[in-house]
Amino acid sequence: MAVLRIAVWIARCLGRPLTRTLLGPVCLGFFILHAEARVASNRYLARVLGHKPRTRDVLRHFFTFATTVLDRVFLLNDEANRFDIAIHGGEIVADILAQGGGCLLLGAHHGSFEVLRLVGRQQPDLTVSLAMYEETGRKIGAALNAINPHLAPSIIGLGTPAAMIEIRDCLDQGGFVGMLADRTLQTDSPIRVWFLGGEAAFPTGPARLAGLLRPPVVLMVGLFLGGNRYEIHFERLAAASAAKPDPAQTRALITRYAARLEHYCRMAPYNWFNFFDFWA
Repeated sequence: MAVLRIAVWIARCLGRPLTRTLLGPVCLGFFILHAEARVASNRYLARVLGHKPRTRDVLRHFFTFATTVLDRVFLLNDEANRFDIAIHGGEIVADILAQGGGCLLLGAHHGSFEVLRLVGRQQPDLTVSLAMYEETGRKIGAALNAINPHLAPSIIGLGTPAAMIEIRDCLDQGGFVGMLADRTLQTDSPIRVWFLGGEAAFPTGPARLAGLLRPPVVLMVGLFLGGNRYEIHFERLAAASAAKPDPAQTRALITRYAARLEHYCRMAPYNWFNFFDFWA
């Protein structure tokens, strides 16, 4: 945390353009020292680009990730004016809020989830809680505190009997609950669906949660497009339902989620931040 605080201080003192120039050596060192991430990047890029990636493609992949990490410093310190951010599908959020209901917001390790804060400022009635496993939640909370001590993220710790009640209460009060739905954990029962030319494992937990609580389900991605440009996309994945949970509906939701995630991977291929063999 001390190192992170120093890095945040350097970024805010030097500013974004100058600090970005320091990312090149960092990414080159990462490329040299982290063979597993380098191999995973090559395998992913070969799928999404349709050809054997070059060294500069992998370096660009790492640099995109590093840039979005740097930009968290500014986005989480309410400095969104540094960026050119376009929002697509904002009417979906506005419509759900107008109806007074909650929403399950599914993201991925693709692009930046932090740009959602901009939408939150434009929608003063919008509150977002993040559902994640408690160990991850503690790490995220500590990192956010190092970036901005005034942040008070609402984190719902998964893996406990009370988690379902907390999520239900948040949705009943008209809140949004955000989850990253592209990584399986040992405690989950994944299913394999088609994704970028092969079958990959996706967790069933978010879809089963949607089936039990039956809120509207919305996909959210925040794509970094180079320079200071971001695009936020919202898409409806499922409407609110009164039907009982059904395994076929669970698979259908995960399949649609994977298909739309593939669409955005092809739109912004270097925004994929799962640096391991996703198809293994």
